Amino acid sequence: MIQGTGSSVGKSVIVAGLARALTRRGLAVRPFKPQNMSNNAAVTQEGGEIGRAQALQARACGVAPSLHMNPVLLKPQSEIGAQLVVRGEVRGNYRARDYQALKPSLMRVVLESFAHLRNQADIVLVEGAGSASETNLRAGDIANMGFARATSTPVVMLGDIDRGGVIASLVGTQCVLDADDAALIKGFIVNRMRGDLSLFDAGMRTIAERTGWAALGLVPFLDTVRALPAEDAADLAGTHTSSAGGVHIAVPLLPGIANFDDLDPLAAEPGVRLSLIAPGQPLPAPCALVILPGSKTTIADLAALRAQGWDIDLRAHVRRGGHVLGLCGGYQMLGRRIADPDGLEGPPGDVEGLGLLDVETVLETRKRLALVRGHLAEGGTRLDGYEMHMGATRGPDMVRPMLHLDDGRNDGAVSGDGRIAGTYLHGLFSADAARLALLLRLGFAARARNHEQDVEAALESLAAHLEQHIDIDRLLDITS
Repeated sequence: MIQGTGSSVGKSVIVAGLARALTRRGLAVRPFKPQNMSNNAAVTQEGGEIGRAQALQARACGVAPSLHMNPVLLKPQSEIGAQLVVRGEVRGNYRARDYQALKPSLMRVVLESFAHLRNQADIVLVEGAGSASETNLRAGDIANMGFARATSTPVVMLGDIDRGGVIASLVGTQCVLDADDAALIKGFIVNRMRGDLSLFDAGMRTIAERTGWAALGLVPFLDTVRALPAEDAADLAGTHTSSAGGVHIAVPLLPGIANFDDLDPLAAEPGVRLSLIAPGQPLPAPCALVILPGSKTTIADLAALRAQGWDIDLRAHVRRGGHVLGLCGGYQMLGRRIADPDGLEGPPGDVEGLGLLDVETVLETRKRLALVRGHLAEGGTRLDGYEMHMGATRGPDMVRPMLHLDDGRNDGAVSGDGRIAGTYLHGLFSADAARLALLLRLGFAARARNHEQDVEAALESLAAHLEQHIDIDRLLDITS
């Protein structure tokens, strides 16, 4: 089990890299995260949802994502509450304190899913959540030491030197843990070292001497992991991804942004400048396209968009002849009205949309989760993707759908002048031909990259990197 001294120390990426490295050695490997908190999710073949990081880790293992790889998923909806998804199905919305009381009853589900994966694999790589040292959350824990104790799983602790204080964070983690918990930690890895590795030789010795843990590796910063999906929206903060010149695309960073890996293929495309616009900054003028991304809290994010004045910027963009694309929750925002009769996102009621598409949305309790295939209505380019939304959209602009799906349905809507469009499909830009077709309408004049090959190359590069800098043989000895 890879646990961390804190959030965003690189647990997900390290597990993905180890998964590919061990798979290349001929082992049957499975990823597992007992509890995840993320609005970046993936749909599995069973028709449920798991964290996007576990879907990437499954890919690194060469297997299809399964609901058992992330049996408990929390999708934040406010500062104090989240939607609870158990084995791919929505259980409801819970405040943080109420969820703490619920956790012990979820351990059974976690252990069943773990046992299911153990029966399929030579080794299961378990990813912890957040910080292992949050002893205030230890009672009823299912994500870190609670799970490790229940299953007698050996733990490797991961620290991030790039954020500073890594010696104190690793040594301090051991100091605050219960003795029986600490006894499960067999080794440590220090992640994201920059510069001369030998400069931290003494630091590695200090950590090993103070903790008694095996020093398993000092991992240098690897730039190619940028091609892999980020798990947390916090990882996007302050990001400005661009390629000089070319087609300029702007994306406002809404508080509840979800499934933002939709943007990864655009960010990696030469000749495309993707600007992620932080609160307090105007939408750039001019730009070719503004994308309203997916949202876990559509109504609240629509209010945040207006509070930033981005609705005014958006209308000015449209008057200048710019294009707008709404993805899932962003599509709902583009309509005339969003109704929430059951109070799924707050008090029951409805709000006025941006009015850029002649459609209306009613939020519904039933969540649609499905892998889908189809083609662009204009041009017929094939693509695959997935649906993950709570809501039904109807209106006159849907006579011009954006997509025709293989199951006979149409999806999305396009304005009469063709410059405003929306779709429920996630993964729209992952298909190279479809991405190229959409970019060509914006004046893109290049050949699209092969996104899937880029992700595979990044996983291979990461695996080779970890083979070089982590003592994987010793790591395997710990598991026996």
